[in-house]
Amino acid sequence: MFIIRPIKQKDLDELMELLEKSGHGLTTLPKDPEVLKRRIRASERSFLHREDGPGGEDYLFVMEELFTGRIVGVSAIISKIGGFQPYYFYKIENSHHESKLVDVKNDVTSLHFHFIHNGPAEICSLFLHPDFRNAQNGRFLSLSRFLFIAENRKYFEDQIIAEMRGMVNEKGYSPFWDAVGAKFFKVDFATADAMYMKNKRFIEELLPKHPIMANILPEDAQHVIGKVNPETEPAKRILEQEGFKFSGLVGIFDPGPVLIADVDNIRAIKESTIGEIAEIEDKPTKSPEFIISRTDAPFRCALGDVTELKTGGFKISGVTAAALKLRLGDKIRFVTFRPDSSGTKKKTTKKSAKKQNKA
Repeated sequence: MFIIRPIKQKDLDELMELLEKSGHGLTTLPKDPEVLKRRIRASERSFLHREDGPGGEDYLFVMEELFTGRIVGVSAIISKIGGFQPYYFYKIENSHHESKLVDVKNDVTSLHFHFIHNGPAEICSLFLHPDFRNAQNGRFLSLSRFLFIAENRKYFEDQIIAEMRGMVNEKGYSPFWDAVGAKFFKVDFATADAMYMKNKRFIEELLPKHPIMANILPEDAQHVIGKVNPETEPAKRILEQEGFKFSGLVGIFDPGPVLIADVDNIRAIKESTIGEIAEIEDKPTKSPEFIISRTDAPFRCALGDVTELKTGGFKISGVTAAALKLRLGDKIRFVTFRPDSSGTKKKTTKKSAKKQNKA
């Protein structure tokens, strides 16, 4: 069984060990202990000290194997991007050109330098150990973040983006970087990745502001614009099922697609339900159908089952209660694990969600 919880300083060594499996392209989590220490400290401050609205807080979560304590995954949410250091992207624009005189038609793609100072929220930094990748664990790691947002809605912007990992191979080779980035930054992809986490300003200082005509790039560089790394494709599908769509933006270094959604229209947020625990049973769930989190701090999230009782309240298993450190009378927030869940349990969730929205 796994739980999702906020990261702690004591997790640094295990996080470093986990990231050794991440290869190249996970820009926001470089294999640099000093950078990671700062990221963990920023996360701890974010959970403890918040303003009345989103202020760029950085929430970092780990996925822990409950009975061994092993860290097998990591994910994050930033309440608002931009501010003093803007975020940089390319905006894709397409135009059609034709000449009847010579009977030629052309579709031209151009990349326009784009930056965000006052931006949306962002989900990022998702990585799951290869040995633990399956349809259940990856979805759980990704969607658990939305229960945290739902429970802390006022601390997040109304829109949220996800910059998907682009086409960089296991050796750090990116055809787009070789064709574009390397020409202006004069460093390799891995070095630029590390520089990005320390200070983004060099991008605006060195990258030309003129549009880049994609059609004149080498074919392999053109081919990867807006494409995700094969390992990231499942994560992209999960977000699309939740309501995310392509924003028209791509990354600066490896031009993976940036997805966007209205926070209140994300399925796992919109359909999440709050209920009180009225019964805890000893029998564990064989195939959990819900993502469940506690509603008070510290945030903890697990997979389990939830049954609405005719007498009022909800029933969960003893295993789930122990994992989330819950007792009778405590409240939970939960949502169906998959958007295509069917049957009585889905109807129960929707009915209870209406009660929650009126609260």
